[in-house]
Amino acid sequence: MTINEIVHSTVLIGAYAIFWFLCFFCLLPIGLGNFDPETGVPCAPRLKWKVLCSTIIATLLFTAFYGMIRPGWLDL
Repeated sequence: MTINEIVHSTVLIGAYAIFWFLCFFCLLPIGLGNFDPETGVPCAPRLKWKVLCSTIIATLLFTAFYGMIRPGWLDL
């Protein structure tokens, strides 16, 4: 494995992580519902649903991103 392949793989993993966290933090405030009056914590934050949606959306965004890198439209 050459150094260019290692750098390319690292950049792609980092790009997917950025897409995932961006999606997750955008979905975090959606659908919080009722709050506990004493602590202010949401009663049902639905984190598993948000993690699943973040994974699906990030995968779609990353696929589009990689689809632009592969033919040479974007350069690493």
